[in-house]
Amino acid sequence: MRLKIPQSLVSPGIHAYAGGIALGGSGKVVEVRLLGEVAVLVDGRGIDLGPARQRCVLAALAVDVGRVVSVDVLAERVWGDHSPLRARATLVNYLSRLRQALAVMDAAHLVRKAGGYALEVGQSAVDLHLFHDLCARARARDDRQIVTLLEEALGLWRGEALTGLDGDWSAAERDRLHQQRLNAEHDLVDALLRLGHGEDLVAGLSARVADNPLDERVAGQYMLALYRAGRATDALEHHRRLRERLVGDLGIDPGTVLQDLHRRILAADPALSTTTAEVNKPSVVPLQLPAVPGLFTGRVTALTQLDRALTTSAGGSSAQGGRGATAVISAIGGIGKTWLALAWAHRNLHRFPDGQLWVDLRGFSPGEPKQAADVLADFLAALGVDRDHQPQDPDARAALYRTHTAGKRMLLLLDNAATPDQVVPLLPGGDSCTVLITSRHRLPALLTRHGAHPVHLDVLTHAEARTLLDDSLGGTRAAVAKQAVTELSGLCGGFPLALGLVAARIRSSPDLVHEIVEDLRELGLDALDSDSPDASLPTILSYSLRQLTDENRTVFGLLGIAPGPDTTLHAVAALAGLPEVRARKALSALEEASLLERRLHGRYAMHDLVRAYAADTACQLPDEVREVPLRRVVDFYLHTSYTGERVLDPHRPAVHLGTPAPGTRPQVLPDTRAAFDWFDAEYPNLLAAQHVATTRRWYAAVWQMAWTLTTFQNRRGHSHDQLAVMRAALAAGSHLDTPAVHMLLHRLMGMAYADVGRYDEAVEHLNQALVLAEHHDDLLNQGRNHRGLAWTWSHAGDTSKALHHATLALDVHRLLDNPVEEALSRCLAASYAAFAGDYDRASEDCEIALRQCREHGIRDGEASTLTAMGYIGHHTGHHHRAVRDYYAAITLHRDTGNVYLMADVLAQVGRPLAVLGHHRRARAAWQEALQMYQEQGRRDYATRVRRQLDELSSQGDSCD
Repeated sequence: MRLKIPQSLVSPGIHAYAGGIALGGSGKVVEVRLLGEVAVLVDGRGIDLGPARQRCVLAALAVDVGRVVSVDVLAERVWGDHSPLRARATLVNYLSRLRQALAVMDAAHLVRKAGGYALEVGQSAVDLHLFHDLCARARARDDRQIVTLLEEALGLWRGEALTGLDGDWSAAERDRLHQQRLNAEHDLVDALLRLGHGEDLVAGLSARVADNPLDERVAGQYMLALYRAGRATDALEHHRRLRERLVGDLGIDPGTVLQDLHRRILAADPALSTTTAEVNKPSVVPLQLPAVPGLFTGRVTALTQLDRALTTSAGGSSAQGGRGATAVISAIGGIGKTWLALAWAHRNLHRFPDGQLWVDLRGFSPGEPKQAADVLADFLAALGVDRDHQPQDPDARAALYRTHTAGKRMLLLLDNAATPDQVVPLLPGGDSCTVLITSRHRLPALLTRHGAHPVHLDVLTHAEARTLLDDSLGGTRAAVAKQAVTELSGLCGGFPLALGLVAARIRSSPDLVHEIVEDLRELGLDALDSDSPDASLPTILSYSLRQLTDENRTVFGLLGIAPGPDTTLHAVAALAGLPEVRARKALSALEEASLLERRLHGRYAMHDLVRAYAADTACQLPDEVREVPLRRVVDFYLHTSYTGERVLDPHRPAVHLGTPAPGTRPQVLPDTRAAFDWFDAEYPNLLAAQHVATTRRWYAAVWQMAWTLTTFQNRRGHSHDQLAVMRAALAAGSHLDTPAVHMLLHRLMGMAYADVGRYDEAVEHLNQALVLAEHHDDLLNQGRNHRGLAWTWSHAGDTSKALHHATLALDVHRLLDNPVEEALSRCLAASYAAFAGDYDRASEDCEIALRQCREHGIRDGEASTLTAMGYIGHHTGHHHRAVRDYYAAITLHRDTGNVYLMADVLAQVGRPLAVLGHHRRARAAWQEALQMYQEQGRRDYATRVRRQLDELSSQGDSCD
């Protein structure tokens, strides 16, 4: 059914139709109807659009006119979850037919573009978009204009939207459009009531009340219309019936707005009769946003997240009547939350024709945070409600605020929020406003209960920090050396506030740039302190602690002095001396306050500047409050590391650690995989824990930590770290009057020197260990030291001395009848006999050693013996046997995580493979060995393997 359009609007060449007035390029008028039957009219003549599915395709394109709609989205809109087998082909067929049907005109085109299809036709020619445009224009007008525009918009409807279409998408779209139509009808009635209408609306509202019996907005309109019609009794009776139904069906009373209207009707409030002054009162469009940030840079990812949350999910632009949405930007103070929010807001002002409201809630500022009731009063005043006419009751005030924001396209920027209780009363009515919240807390209640989108902000990237610093320096940039800018950027850690403070100081004193760099390098966070709270990073960070409990503040401070770059729940429980349940709550509170970041695999870390502030906080604690937690966490790392060491090498002679500090609960590591995972993850923290023990002169913990790390470091190839750890251990051991410890540490020190190729120092320490063992008649350790010397001389290239010491070690351990030690010594003797060319003796020792290692489960010894057997096989021409034994050794090393020795065996297996012509397998083995050598920093070995790969390449591939 078409609208009746006055003939005065129709002139030659311009045709008026229900969808609006449009001129195509050919002079033909195009109208696409969606608010009723789906149809296309050209100069009043209909086009046959084919079956319902094909019309659904047109509708799916027309609701997004001018924008590309992907084939997948079109298929989902047409068939939902029940797509036919050849849905894409069928869809393409429909699109082809539609293109042919639309080909009769120049004003409408179906265009194939990257990513999908687009319907190109003027939006004013599609009745749905004209409806949205009229509704949007109505929001920024006075009441008389609102009535005119909304009556025109509602006149476009010809019944139910998308008539004749079925399917999930069309049903959902129909429901959405129906709600928009109802909203427009409600807005129209509100405007008419504000203009003084009443009795003339009763009949229509009576029917609407029957259709929407529990809708309080319609009920309020109906009651006011009845009152103005002189039917106050009927209005009160309707309120009574509605209240009974709400209580009976839903268990709730009418809202505060309806209750207030009921009270005013009872009191015969004269204000319910609209005055001329009220009728002519202009609409208020608040424009409260602060100025756009002048030096905003970067934040591309965060801006994209906000666009996705507040634009894409909002269902389109304001002109299209899209839904609003809510986002929460959270981060630590000084990171640039407000900076980002204002930048996004100013880039999207066109989406909010009804204005913007802004407030600093002062959740993390000096003084008390703002109360929601006070903010509501300010917001209502900005919306044109006199303060004298605002309800005093906070709930009634919030309800009135929701009434004034419902249906409007506004932006609300709620800055610096502390708690959800500050924010929830400020959320607008309806679903058309966009709300942007910034807070140092993540405000999970808003995410779960109000559907807010989280946007967590991190520090600037290095490139962004450099750009910001360059832009901030402005004209003084030329006076600052590039190296100084780079160092300043790194020292500020990507904190926008820190970068801004530094740039401001340089602009005021460009000659002191090097002194500023030196201050930051030496003083850290203290260099960014200031008498002005808003320009002091330490002060800003301190505000984040105000809402934490004493226990959480203590945990925060202790994390600042905890060893290592990050931590875990188990370590924090030991550090704080708390049960894991309470430690977890403390970590969650710090994470919620953006003082701590939770990372993958249950690890927690702080930004460097935040950690520096935490360390300053810890320094304010009494000495015993700091020392006892540090002892607990060092003992946690030591005793858990000891557990892992025993798992990795159960045959290694144990040492006695003593009882851990009270409150320490070492972690359980049940198997080799768990042990390696823990060592790999905690390795930096273990090194840091030994350093803490060293600085506090906990000498036993220092050398014991070195002992627990030995097997892991050997198997992972951390040779240079091991040397540093053993130096600290040897220095600590010198303070202890324990010869057995001195003997052990000199041997481990010698082995550490040998691992990095410093053989003179290695032999010196091993000889010292041997002298101590001989002095104390300790045969067991004499044998172990001979074995260490054998290993060292072998790597130094002296096979004769290596075999000599290996034989001495074997003799000692055979004398002591120690099968495990004997097996380990025999492995070395077999290897060095093979290197010396005595293959008969080497083979005999290998057979015995292999049997002993397997009998006692010595997997490292078994792998070493198999490696020796591979060497013997290769050098005696039994290359297939050599490959078999080498690969068996590689498998054992891979299983035990010994990548250090595995690299050596991979390098060796390539030789018999190359001799056998298996060049691809040889290349694969050598490439894996090369990668391991490079990762382990073993350059000479890497060079040797690279040379073998080059030689192999020159020979070409063979058919292996």
